[in-house]
Amino acid sequence: MLIRILDVMIPVIAVAGLGYLYSLRYRTDLAAINAISVNVFLPALVFTVMSSQDFDLGSYPGLAIAATAVFFGSGLIAWPVAVLLKYNLRTFVPPMMFNNCGNLGLPLALLAFGDTGLAPAIVLLIVTNLLYFSFGIYIVDRQVHWRNVLLSPPILASVAGLIVSLGDVSIPLMIATPIAMLGDALIPVMLFALGIRLVDVNLSDWKIGLVGAVLCPLTALIVALGIQPMLQLPDDQFRQLLLYCALPPAVLVYLVAEQYQQEPEKVAAIVGFGNMAAIVIIPIMLPFVLPAV
Repeated sequence: MLIRILDVMIPVIAVAGLGYLYSLRYRTDLAAINAISVNVFLPALVFTVMSSQDFDLGSYPGLAIAATAVFFGSGLIAWPVAVLLKYNLRTFVPPMMFNNCGNLGLPLALLAFGDTGLAPAIVLLIVTNLLYFSFGIYIVDRQVHWRNVLLSPPILASVAGLIVSLGDVSIPLMIATPIAMLGDALIPVMLFALGIRLVDVNLSDWKIGLVGAVLCPLTALIVALGIQPMLQLPDDQFRQLLLYCALPPAVLVYLVAEQYQQEPEKVAAIVGFGNMAAIVIIPIMLPFVLPAV
């Protein structure tokens, strides 16, 4: 079991660590990397996975419902904690609801479950992103532009992929291959970018960072364990849900906080400490979710 855990964690730590070391030596434009990842690489991967003949949307309604419950349930639990500790609700609650199912979740799903883990991971990613870029941003800014959410490249790629899959459309190899190549670039680039982001962690906000690092996976796991008796997810999907719940706050939450000037230094601490704590939390979770050999 130890070897299997290391097989999952070492590649993640190695690529993110290289990003961290690179950023110490060279100034890196992370905004450009994130923009390319979200607008090019992610839609390409989403389209490739969802347009595959192996992708069956009807297999994942329970998983989508579970992701929705975890999203809102985590926020409901984090809300009174924020009030008790006198944290700004708009600063603390969104990072608890939106976990790192992109930068960290996709690589972990691939390494832990193989190629079969990508489809459910994409479902979790799409549901979480759709919820965050609507309701999550509404918490920070009440002037949400819903048109921008629905027309975002990952959502458009999801729709296009479903049309191709459900319509049994055959895409010429000369078109499918470059799209797949762009999608393959996403996982290492996102891990590398995660390492770059960790350079900017502000240690002065360590208290709120540690609270967030523990509470984000804890609230998600509480909700997941609570709803499983009702949803009765298949064993493989429930394992993937548990790994999803163990993920730390998303890096993207910090970028949104920066954009809206919602105490970005505190959000950066929550994200940074959360992702560093994941080095401990995720290996603890892996023995419970790795499929039997």
